[in-house]
Amino acid sequence: MATVTIASRSGGVLNTASGSFTSDNAAQVINLGFKPAWMKVINETDTITWEVLVASSSTKVVKTTSSATSIDTGSAIVINSDGTVTLSATAVGNSKVITFVAFA
Repeated sequence: MATVTIASRSGGVLNTASGSFTSDNAAQVINLGFKPAWMKVINETDTITWEVLVASSSTKVVKTTSSATSIDTGSAIVINSDGTVTLSATAVGNSKVITFVAFA
C-alpha cells in the first residue's frame, strides 16, 4: 500500500483535505475524517483527472484526459459513509504521482 501524505482541517464550517502519494498498483483507501461533497484526484504522471460529487452515482466519475472528457463508470472514486474514500487500482495505476483535494 502506498504511503499517503494528507493535510486536513476539520470541525469548522468547511472541511478540507489534500494530499499526495505515489501509487503501487493497489486500491488506495484514504481516511479524510469527513464525507466530502466534492473530490478531485489528479494523476500527475499521465495527466488524468477524476472529479466526483457526492450527489452523483457512486460508480460515475468525470474523467478528463488530454484528449477527452467522459463519464467513467468503473468506480474510480468511491466516497464511503465512514469518512474514507477508495481510489481504485485501475485509477491510480502503478508508480504514478497522485494528488487529491476534497471539500465538504
